Amino acid sequence: MSAVLNSKLKTQHPKLQRLIQRFPQAGVLVVGDLILDHYIWGKVSRISPEAPVPVVQVHSESLQLGGAANVYNNILALGGKADICGVVGADESGRCLLKELGLRRQGRGGVVIDPARPTTRKTRIVAHNQQVVRFDVERRSDIKQPIQRRIIRYVESRLREISCLVVSDYAKGVVTLPLMTELTRLAALRRIPLIVDPKVEHFSYYKGVTVVTPNHLEAGQAAGLHTDDERSITEAGEIIRQRLGCSAVLITRGEQGMSLFEADGARWHIPTTARQVYDVTGAGDTVVGTLALALATGASMQDGAVLANLAAGIVVGVVGTGTVTAAQLSEALKRG
Repeated sequence: MSAVLNSKLKTQHPKLQRLIQRFPQAGVLVVGDLILDHYIWGKVSRISPEAPVPVVQVHSESLQLGGAANVYNNILALGGKADICGVVGADESGRCLLKELGLRRQGRGGVVIDPARPTTRKTRIVAHNQQVVRFDVERRSDIKQPIQRRIIRYVESRLREISCLVVSDYAKGVVTLPLMTELTRLAALRRIPLIVDPKVEHFSYYKGVTVVTPNHLEAGQAAGLHTDDERSITEAGEIIRQRLGCSAVLITRGEQGMSLFEADGARWHIPTTARQVYDVTGAGDTVVGTLALALATGASMQDGAVLANLAAGIVVGVVGTGTVTAAQLSEALKRG
């Protein structure tokens, strides 16, 4: 890597604090796969006599926003203005998701109800702060063209009120090639950043976006490399950036922080700020939401990446899908 961004963090504090203070002025529209995260909490004290599996004694359950809905939730938690587009089923999970989003069925904006598919739901059973098992309800086939057109029309209606567009792709059917092509065109027309949290099987969809944010495994798969050292991470970042023609690639690397590759050839490594890692669930959503707000307020890609890295360091210290507030981010910056 040519430079380590956190080595300059102290001198950047005033500028980064000003960016956080401007978050309430930013408007972000999130498009993607809406997921309902269902947690079953309990403890294990014995093994089942029926099969060699743990018996979880359940003491509570909770529902949280996942996928694109969690990106939306992170933006709101950070004090920004957010809107969302996606699809839910005409089922109990869909009603729960709309409720968690704070949307009434009649005023759901860009959220389309499709009776032909279930709401995506991930159920995690957690005992002693460890996931025991996860089971999913989903349909991964592409959404139908009439629903794609409805989403595009909604995005067009909101373009004048937003300063950044996010695509949160969990490969659950919402992000299709025609939809992505139209979103890229609209973002370029309005000259607003388009950030994509990608899925490997859809990388060819993202040509011309502003920035993609794969994790190191996704980056390696997309580039056809084993990303197990600095050289291979660098090679993967450059391959992806050149193939997509994007302005930047931000690779998240867990306990090793992040690596940023920009169109001018600049390469930056950002060490992690996490003190303890309890759960990485939703950390990528926090990264995307924070980066979106930063770019929406006029931040450079480097400054946005530093703030996103700080936010990720906070959220991985929480069990379950979490969010970060502007106050927490500001405090983490002071400690940095």
